[in-house]
Amino acid sequence: MTIDDAPREALRGGPRELLRWVATGAAVSRADLSRLSGLSPSTVSQRVEALINQGLLEETGAGRSRGGRRPRQLAVPTGGAVVGAIDLGAHHARVGTLDLSGRVVQARTLPVRIEEGPEQVLGSLLAEVAALAASPGDPTSAGPVSSASTADGDPGALRGLGIGIPGPVQHATGRIVSPSRMPGWNGFDVAAFCAGRVDVPIIVDNDANLMALGAHRTAHSELDHAVYIKAGTGIGSGVISSGRLHRGAQGSAGDISHCRVVADPAPLCSCGNAGCLEAVASGAALVTALREQGVTVSDLTGVIRLIDDGDRHATALARQAGRAIGEILAVVVNFFNPQVVAIGGRLADCEPLLASMRATLYERCLPLATQTLLIERVAASQDVGITGAAHLVIDHVVAAN
Repeated sequence: MTIDDAPREALRGGPRELLRWVATGAAVSRADLSRLSGLSPSTVSQRVEALINQGLLEETGAGRSRGGRRPRQLAVPTGGAVVGAIDLGAHHARVGTLDLSGRVVQARTLPVRIEEGPEQVLGSLLAEVAALAASPGDPTSAGPVSSASTADGDPGALRGLGIGIPGPVQHATGRIVSPSRMPGWNGFDVAAFCAGRVDVPIIVDNDANLMALGAHRTAHSELDHAVYIKAGTGIGSGVISSGRLHRGAQGSAGDISHCRVVADPAPLCSCGNAGCLEAVASGAALVTALREQGVTVSDLTGVIRLIDDGDRHATALARQAGRAIGEILAVVVNFFNPQVVAIGGRLADCEPLLASMRATLYERCLPLATQTLLIERVAASQDVGITGAAHLVIDHVVAAN
């Protein structure tokens, strides 16, 4: 049994949770960790020493005494070792480096053309991550980093790389399986390709899963069950169960994009079926529907601008999309009974869509399922994907040692 498969109760006081308590400031000493975990001081000390030896924790001096010897304070190192992260989208990618607490050190948003194929796209993004890892840089800078800056830093400080892919990923292998909007990517082994170019652990997952993990760790780590929806050019979903990312048998758990919704006429989906949620309610679907109505719009940015301006065609389509998403999520909420449903991605800021989704959930779900249910936007959506990617890597490093 791996650390990801273990029951949550068995993880209490495990290395990953000890690290998280220190990273969040809940604990600053071994005594704090012993109190929070219920473990004996000797057991906590043993696990803390192991984390220190791995470079995941450090001692920063003596804390305040409460009548005895002053405790040695603990912290997650904020300099030196970093984790690389790539959150790939259909038209843009967010790349960054994060410290071992999951805090963003540097990040960039870069344009990509997914149709150029995996070698071209991933090769250029790996070069960007290497440049970020090798340069202290300015975390507020939005421009690309020159590869020449790698000579000034220490690329060996990179502890691992997490990558989010906007399509189905077989998590155990890191291979992409039948993506509907990624021509030339089917069957591509992302993990193997990247491992041949970066000599660190590579973790590959679906982008919605990374958003779910990042959002959960930063906003709702105290909750056990949650569903996070990523609504942009496409639609995806990630599931948190018992406090951990739930992938299912092959890694496709939470994929709601090709669930069928009632639509007349039922538009054809890129997967070949008709009436899929993605064909009805995604950003790409809204662009197509507006063009069919004679509205000139080039991309999702244009759709959102029309909605913000009160365009009746765009607003009506946004409300329809919200109802469609709500109908599918109502099945998920009734079946899974999460504590929170949060929506991220570019469509999350579309108020008519969000209001329609929320109303449909309350209409279609059992009262008990929505009695204490939080329905909200994902906070800090720009970096939530790379944050999730970093936490995947940090969890892997902790579990592997």
